[in-house]
Amino acid sequence: MTSAPVVTAVRSVELGVRDLNASSAFYQDTWLLDEVARTPKAVYLRAAGPEHHVLAIHGDKPFGLVRVNLAAADRAAVDALHDALCGVAPIVHAPRDLDEPGGGYAFAFTDNEGRHFRVVAGLPVHREVAHSNDRPEKVSHIVLNAEAESGSAALFCEKLGFRLRDQTGRANFIGCNADHHSLAFGRVGGTAMNHVAFDIANLDGEMRAAGRMKRGGHPIEWGVGRHGPGHNVFAYFIDPNGYAIEYTTEMDQVDDAKYVPGTPETWKRAPHSDAWGIADPPTQRFRDAITGKLGAYAESTR
Repeated sequence: MTSAPVVTAVRSVELGVRDLNASSAFYQDTWLLDEVARTPKAVYLRAAGPEHHVLAIHGDKPFGLVRVNLAAADRAAVDALHDALCGVAPIVHAPRDLDEPGGGYAFAFTDNEGRHFRVVAGLPVHREVAHSNDRPEKVSHIVLNAEAESGSAALFCEKLGFRLRDQTGRANFIGCNADHHSLAFGRVGGTAMNHVAFDIANLDGEMRAAGRMKRGGHPIEWGVGRHGPGHNVFAYFIDPNGYAIEYTTEMDQVDDAKYVPGTPETWKRAPHSDAWGIADPPTQRFRDAITGKLGAYAESTR
């Protein structure tokens, strides 16, 4: 008996930015991504890993999340996942070849709170490049704010093959591969993107990346510290548009046959701001960024 097709990874995230050139310069020169393609209105950026691009920034879109792109194994998997969502979630477009950098074959849908997602197969891959360990390798995870009981996490688990890994009083953490979580839905109200995290190879690279950002005039808004669910190391920053972005490493690798998901009753928050007790509390700028307030205010004053 063959198992049903599932989403296998988060490929990339797309964001609206105020100044395309300035944002591109930040993500290349400071965050250490590389431009892989450019159109008059968008820039596509790759990390050190094989994914064609991990970030697309759009100069013609308003501030906010434009789209999250998910991976499927092949065209047949895209078709099957589309069929699984028909009648369950709003379909933006049926499976088709994409006419954009990287191409691919995809369908698009919205979750229970109107956010746009695509399931994509057939993108070209890069050979991994030799790089310093402080350079991002892939998108680790994306955290989205959710209204209480919105059902978005359940939609991904029931129809796209994600697994609930942990549930705390503030968030549902769901994964689609061995990484503890690829998406999380934070119960903080609103529907803004909370943050996007980029994976760093190891702890030494994480510290070097955080130090490089500080020396470049970008203060750590929360961290360096270690989380509870996933136990990943974190360091958060704010990009020029007001988005919260994270360098992370050492995410737990999960064997679902053995893993017992935590619940709000079993996950107890540490009395300090991270598991180690070393990180200062998040800054107010960070708190505003993860709810979308920081970027939305800047957008309203353009």
